[in-house]
Amino acid sequence: MGRLRAYLAAVGGKRRGNKARGTVHPLPDIRRLKFAAATVFVASVSGSASYAQSGPFAGMAGFWSGGGTITLDDGSTERIRCRATYAVGAGGSGLNQSLTCASDSYRFNLSTNVVAQGGALSGTWSETTRSINGNLEGRGANGNFQVTASAPGFTASLSLTTRGNRQSVVIRSDSAFRGASISLSRS
Repeated sequence: MGRLRAYLAAVGGKRRGNKARGTVHPLPDIRRLKFAAATVFVASVSGSASYAQSGPFAGMAGFWSGGGTITLDDGSTERIRCRATYAVGAGGSGLNQSLTCASDSYRFNLSTNVVAQGGALSGTWSETTRSINGNLEGRGANGNFQVTASAPGFTASLSLTTRGNRQSVVIRSDSAFRGASISLSRS
């Protein structure tokens, strides 16, 4: 009985559901909850994209896919397939990137967290298939970004250019992974 009193107090003394039987039907509440969750999701996705338009990472949010080539330390090249996800925040000055590429014999998973202040970029990166991570620094604006990623015993340069729904990513390194040239399109 105490629970019923607490419930009635919470809903303003009104009992929900079928008035004839006095039962409570949770189905309308579940529908409202689903609708509210969908509304919040749509608002956050559409709101973040328009909010991000003011920063240097404007227009990058979303899912991208494509392919290119990778060059290994022995000079051999292989075709790769890639997927990228970009989440833009902090008024368009923050970027979380996830780039996964694979060929028949090689795979890498690159994640970055980047912040822009003025034209300067800084942040962290990790490559999960080799358990390596480090810092990155660089410059960029207007869809053109040049970054140096470093870790103990490893340095790579990354160039990223975005024009509308097309993107070019070029990575160069002096390690077993010499570089990659990737073209992506927004999905």
